[in-house]
Amino acid sequence: MTLRFGLLVFPNVQLLDFAGPYDAFASVAGAEVHVVAQTLDPLRCSNGLVFHPTAAFETCPQLDVLCVAGGGGVNASLVNPAVLGFIREQAAGARYVTSVCTGSLLLGAAGLLKGKRATTHWNALDFLKNFGAEASRDRVVQDGNLITAGGVTSGIDFGLTVIGEVLGQKEAETVQLSIEYAPQPPFNSGIPATASPEVLEAAKQRLLSSRKLREEILSAWV
Repeated sequence: MTLRFGLLVFPNVQLLDFAGPYDAFASVAGAEVHVVAQTLDPLRCSNGLVFHPTAAFETCPQLDVLCVAGGGGVNASLVNPAVLGFIREQAAGARYVTSVCTGSLLLGAAGLLKGKRATTHWNALDFLKNFGAEASRDRVVQDGNLITAGGVTSGIDFGLTVIGEVLGQKEAETVQLSIEYAPQPPFNSGIPATASPEVLEAAKQRLLSSRKLREEILSAWV
């Protein structure tokens, strides 16, 4: 039976949030991978890259693994009934409901995080409480059939974790080797705990405008 993966995207999505796990999922023998958006119109990522979704909400088949990406476009999607409705509908029949980065906020907005352990980008962890979730700083967090990942680059770790969960460690390791995933970061500043105060402040300032808008949206969240 074909295993169907679906990556939910939207305008101003973070490219690596879905491109990382997409490469991992697409490396699974016989897998079917969909990049799903509200329509098939071209979308622009947060970095300016334009791409075409492969499935629209109305035509997307039932997915075995639903993965919700994150990025600046999450803010608008938090108040988009079509996006939240699609997530709820697919989650009801999916074997695994997952997210990368701030995609977990959309899972929360869809009502899927209450009482669950979850993670997200470090600059959005405090928002998880708005949805009744228990925030974790782990890179990938699993709570039943819910799997969430931290910011951006965690998508590859997440993708391999999902493959291991669904198809076993051997398949996950085969995919890992196929894409030569053996990270050796040149600097030890990938999380707030290891970054210098100056670098942490610079990163916070770079993310400030998106965070302020998110704060406004979620301040009235019920």
